[in-house]
Amino acid sequence: MGDNAFRHGSGALRRRDYDESDVRVRPGKGSRPRTKTRPEHRDAVTAMVTAVDRGRWSCVLEGDPERPIVAMRARELGRTPIVVGDEVGVVGDLSGAPDTLARIVRVAERRTVLRRTADDTDPFERVVVANAERLFIVVALADPPPRTGFVERAMAAAYAGGLEPVLCLTKHDLDPNSEFATEFRDLDLTIVPGGRDDPLEPILELLRERLTCLLGHSGVGKSTLVNRLVPEADRAVGEVSGVGKGRHTSTQSIALPLPGGGWVIDTPGIRSFGLAHITPDDVIQAFADLADAIEDCPRGCTHLGPPADPECALDRLPGKERRVAAIRRLLVALNANDPWAMGGG
Repeated sequence: MGDNAFRHGSGALRRRDYDESDVRVRPGKGSRPRTKTRPEHRDAVTAMVTAVDRGRWSCVLEGDPERPIVAMRARELGRTPIVVGDEVGVVGDLSGAPDTLARIVRVAERRTVLRRTADDTDPFERVVVANAERLFIVVALADPPPRTGFVERAMAAAYAGGLEPVLCLTKHDLDPNSEFATEFRDLDLTIVPGGRDDPLEPILELLRERLTCLLGHSGVGKSTLVNRLVPEADRAVGEVSGVGKGRHTSTQSIALPLPGGGWVIDTPGIRSFGLAHITPDDVIQAFADLADAIEDCPRGCTHLGPPADPECALDRLPGKERRVAAIRRLLVALNANDPWAMGGG
């Protein structure tokens, strides 16, 4: 049989010109074109995050403690961090019925943030609480003994994050003659007693209609104060423990509604409070009467004064010597890297 017969004869193979259209490709899972357009969720309802536990967020719709829901983070948010105090937009099942889940689709811009790092060498900062207006720094006058370093570092974190610090002193009965509070008199710091036998009204006056974060070492009486402020705090914490997989909520922050309006965020007893993310300028900028002056400081000035900073502009402010000295103590504590001051020990 000749070549022509092979190519063109009856039953012979025929030659064709092949192109891509002749190749059959089984579609894969990722072959569907993706769009970068994200849903706007204009129907999202505003809510406040009150607790976080293993990929689940407890929220209250429109800040109303009588409208609690549990939500998950929408896929389009990726790994966007969401913390207690965040204002979020939620969609889906907002009934709050058992075993229902809403979706968090937006996180509003934060007005204030309380940040920390694991220690003073850790470059990764973590937001502890969002949108709190005040930071209550709870300190016992004895057992455990107070340390100015911790208070000063907590104040630095508050100033840098836009919160107003308040010093709350407990256990006066163990050291009634303590002069610990005088260490901070030149900083215009609000100081209130918060022991078990102290009246609550001065504290409630500061907390009412506000979002306030409580911070302190284990054993200083913070839990006692919370239980006095929120009589049903134990029950509320127990309810939140069911949000995730049963993790003990003492290791998590939780926002609790006050009977007279407002919220307190109870944070776990701290073991470390690094401030690697805060610069001296961040602290000074919180003081309106000093912020403009540091514009005349040389580059790299740490504002500690001579001999470290012989040309610091803060030394040229008449009548501000005591205040500048007090703020410089904050800056020294900021750089001290003292484990006890950070919450260890």
